Amino acid sequence: MKKVVKFGGSSLASARQFKKVGDIIRSDKTRRYVIPSAPGKRNSKDEKVTDMLYACYDAASTGASYKKILERIRSRYMEIIDGLDLNLDHEFDRIEENFVKGIGRDYAASRGEYLNGQIMAAYLGYEFIDAAEVIFFDEEGNFEADSTNQELSERLEHVERAVIPGFYGSMHDGSIKTFSRGGSDITGSIVARAIHADMYENWTDVSGFLVTDPRIVENPAVIETITYKELRELAYMGAGVLHEDAIFPVRKEGIPINIRNTNRPEDKGTLIVESTCRKPRYTITGIAGRKGFCSVNIEKAMMNAEVGFGRKVLQVFENYGISFEHMPSGIDTMSIMLHQDEFEEYEQSVIAGIHRAVHPDAVELESGLALIAVVGRGMKATRGTAGRIFSALAHARINVKMIDQGSSELNIIIGVKDADFEQAIQAIYNIFILADM
Repeated sequence: MKKVVKFGGSSLASARQFKKVGDIIRSDKTRRYVIPSAPGKRNSKDEKVTDMLYACYDAASTGASYKKILERIRSRYMEIIDGLDLNLDHEFDRIEENFVKGIGRDYAASRGEYLNGQIMAAYLGYEFIDAAEVIFFDEEGNFEADSTNQELSERLEHVERAVIPGFYGSMHDGSIKTFSRGGSDITGSIVARAIHADMYENWTDVSGFLVTDPRIVENPAVIETITYKELRELAYMGAGVLHEDAIFPVRKEGIPINIRNTNRPEDKGTLIVESTCRKPRYTITGIAGRKGFCSVNIEKAMMNAEVGFGRKVLQVFENYGISFEHMPSGIDTMSIMLHQDEFEEYEQSVIAGIHRAVHPDAVELESGLALIAVVGRGMKATRGTAGRIFSALAHARINVKMIDQGSSELNIIIGVKDADFEQAIQAIYNIFILADM
């Protein structure tokens, strides 16, 4: 059995955290491939090493004073390697030289993971493999999945245990290229695919995915098992513990992901799977949402009989590079849900374009809307789910502005006023989770 284990920045922020991680890895011999992030914050007032590297590089590459920032970065690593037979002086000399040369911000950002990978390999006695040698991007900066998978598979075929730093790879000219922030999750997924892992464990500072945002609902329940489809729906609406691009490589291979808590390794966390026979604990799996939407409401008599009406309307938005989120409609009405900040700059031009394209009876705008997704594979087999949602919202005296449900019955999208967002999520949580506990 082979497991890939990725540890986030908070899991590797100090020497104490490194010891926890080492104990976790050594407690299970199948944890053979380790993906470290750069050191994160040790407390709320601390700085992430990646942010410090960006600041140091910006100063050094422009001729400004950078020595103090570099020394702070060095001291973070010196604290972590205390007691290890490891000297990073040569690495820091090379980093400083490249910063002054202006080698690139991606190189600067990647050094946090690179150095932590060196430390982790020395700490565990595993082989260190530089991600730049096995993870590739094309000249446009796009990740090359096939060539990377081939190179990694061949490189790791005869390597029993290894540490591969997260977050970065290299382009054809040898320059360093990073994924977007949080990209170590993607590296872990790529490695898991390459070695045909039995499990990809992603260790962080929470015990799995929560049913909803803990900033809104106090101590929300943990999701025990979630499918990739459910996760995509929740991640799209803002729920985030895992980088959403980390799903695709392992999904292709049917490899499950286990979200675990470094500080509570006894917790089972959340298991992310392609499909499952396990009955969900609750009717719904999760609740997520975002504020900052607006709607363009179009009215026209006999709209439903006019061939091409919807296409002509959407063409107007496409002309201005505006994507829509949802499009609920009636016989003589159509509503287009949009990100308000994307729409505001072009609103008058879009209204004029709609008038020219379809000659509506009226066009009205409504701003300050929030969208809430109620997601769950258990909803499909349960009668009255929508009724319970609207009953909970009515009891909380919240007016529903929009409803949208896909044919998969996996989720229901509800639109409410921004001012009602938090109360709406609490009301839905109460009726589906607290009431069923």
